[in-house]
Amino acid sequence: MKILFILEHYYPYTGGSETLFKYLTEELSKKGNKVTVITSRFNNKIKREEVINGVTIRRIPLANRYLFTFFSIPFLIKDALNSDLIHTTTYNAALPAFCVAKLTRKKIYITFHEVWGKLWFKLPLISKFFAFGNYCFEQLILKLSFDKYIAVSEYTKEELIKNNIPTNKITRIYNGIDYSYFSKFNYTPSKKKFTYCYFGRLGYSKGLKLILEASEYLKSNISNFQLLLIIPKKPKGFFNLILKLIHKKKLTNYVKIIHNLNRDDLFKSISKTNCILIPSYSEGFCFSAAESIGLKIPIISSNKGALKEVVSGKYIVIKEMTSISLKKAMLNAYHLKWEKSDIKYFHLKDSIENYMKLYQKNKGF
Repeated sequence: MKILFILEHYYPYTGGSETLFKYLTEELSKKGNKVTVITSRFNNKIKREEVINGVTIRRIPLANRYLFTFFSIPFLIKDALNSDLIHTTTYNAALPAFCVAKLTRKKIYITFHEVWGKLWFKLPLISKFFAFGNYCFEQLILKLSFDKYIAVSEYTKEELIKNNIPTNKITRIYNGIDYSYFSKFNYTPSKKKFTYCYFGRLGYSKGLKLILEASEYLKSNISNFQLLLIIPKKPKGFFNLILKLIHKKKLTNYVKIIHNLNRDDLFKSISKTNCILIPSYSEGFCFSAAESIGLKIPIISSNKGALKEVVSGKYIVIKEMTSISLKKAMLNAYHLKWEKSDIKYFHLKDSIENYMKLYQKNKGF
C-alpha cells in the first residue's frame, strides 16, 4: 500500500508527536508499504529530500507553518495521485492535506491533537485578532469531512463529538512513549536550590504568565528556589514578552532560560530539577507530562483537558487557574506534600499497534 503523510513537522524536528510519527511511518515501511512524508523544511541545513529507514521524506521550501497551510498544495499533488491513503494531523497541515485528498479523490485520516473551541478567547497574552483568526481556522478544520479521526485522548474524543464529528468516524489512540529511552537518565533533584521547571513550546495555553506571577509571589515565602525555562526563542514576539515579564516582576536572579537542547540534554537537564510545572489551560494529551512521569519527576498540574487522564505518580493539582493557587501548589511541592497514585503508562508500541489495527480495519493494508 502507498501511504502519504502530510505533516507540519517531521524528523529531525524534535517533539513527542514527531517522534510518534517517525516510528509509525518506519513500522509501516517495514511491513512492505511505500511510505512518503511531505513536511516543512524548517531549517535550510537539512536535506530537501532523503530516505530514512525506508521512508521517503520530502521537505518543501516553506519554513513557516502558515506558509505551509496556504502554499503547499502544488507540492503535494504528485505524491497524492500516487498514494492509496493520506494521513495528516492538526492544525496547519490539515487544510492543504484535505484539499489535495479531495482533488485526487483519496481517503484521508486526521490525527487531532487538541480542540480548543472558545478557549481561544480566554487565554492570557493573546490578541483578540489572533484569537479570532485561530478560532475560525479551527472551526474550519472541524467542518471538513475527513474519513477517519484519531483522537489522542478521551478528552479530545469528547471534544470532537461536541463539535458534531460522527462517533463512528472517531478512534481514540493515545500518543505513545518509548520508556526504554529513559533508562539512561536518573532523577537527581537539586539540593542547593529547589528548581521548578517548565519545558516545551511557547504556547498561549501553557500558563507561562501564571508561572511568572506565581514565582513573583513565591519570593516572599522562600528564597532558595530557581525557575528553569527550557523554551525556544520563537515565536520571537512571545519570547520577548516572557523576557519583559521576567524583568517587570524582578525575577532575573531566579530564572534561568535554556534553548535548543537535543533530546538527551533535555532529559538530563529536567532530571536534575525538583518538579515540572504544567499549569496548562488545556491539553489534548501532553507529552511533557507523560515524559516527566516516565522519568519519575513530580508534576504540578492544572488537571485541565487530558491531564486528568495522563498525570500520575507524584503530583499536585492546582485548585484554581490563578497565580495565587499556583503559588500554593509550588509551596506544597517545596515542602514535599505530594499526592500519589499508580503510574499510568502510554507505550509507544501500543500506540503504533493501534494505528496498524485502524488501517487494517478500514482496509488500509
